[in-house]
Amino acid sequence: MTVINPYLTFLGDCEAAFNYYKLIFGGEFSTLERFSEMPQEKDVILSEDEQNKILHIALPLGDDNVLMGSDAGGHRDARTIVGNNISISVSVESKDRAEEVFEKLSENGAVAMPMEDTYWGEYFGMCTDQFGINWMVSFNQE
Repeated sequence: MTVINPYLTFLGDCEAAFNYYKLIFGGEFSTLERFSEMPQEKDVILSEDEQNKILHIALPLGDDNVLMGSDAGGHRDARTIVGNNISISVSVESKDRAEEVFEKLSENGAVAMPMEDTYWGEYFGMCTDQFGINWMVSFNQE
């Protein structure tokens, strides 16, 4: 089964936005992770403010819909412009299907992050298709 959810990227106010959405739609966050919780790269030093920004947040909206988001953070801030800050997150049923979907979506587009195993347990990649739409493709390996 393929599941598609919107993924919103913010310039530092993700937590405020999602608290607002939670007031509107109700429910509880199923995930709330900060940049301080991810493995740190050797040559990247995050300020205290950057460490407190949202790395990933998820607000379930009904049985199969999840509104997800994050703050852009560091070097990604410059690439985030209000209007291009929405990605479509696609979760698929197998690693092979993830490869197939990613390959087709990135054809004549641009790969932002190649498909790879991640520390959070998913096989994951990000790309922009030939029409300028941002995609996140994942397969949950757990």
